Amino acid sequence: MKVRVHVSLKPGVLDPQGRAIHHSLEGLGFSGVRDVRAGRLIELDVDDATSDEALDEMCRKLLANMVIENYRIEKVPAAEASA
Repeated sequence: MKVRVHVSLKPGVLDPQGRAIHHSLEGLGFSGVRDVRAGRLIELDVDDATSDEALDEMCRKLLANMVIENYRIEKVPAAEASA
């Protein structure tokens, strides 16, 4: 089974990477972008028997810094995973 973990900074946490992207977009002439928040995507290929609780524990213990980050777990449908 394919699983995607979307990790993003919690609201209120400074995002220097997002600020740099925002500044660069403005420098390239793109207007109308109010804010940029950068995050990361982690893709896992796990056994079908892997429980939601185990996936959640992976995120809490290693994949996300729970002090400053939030995460969202997405199970990828089989048709999309093979594409």
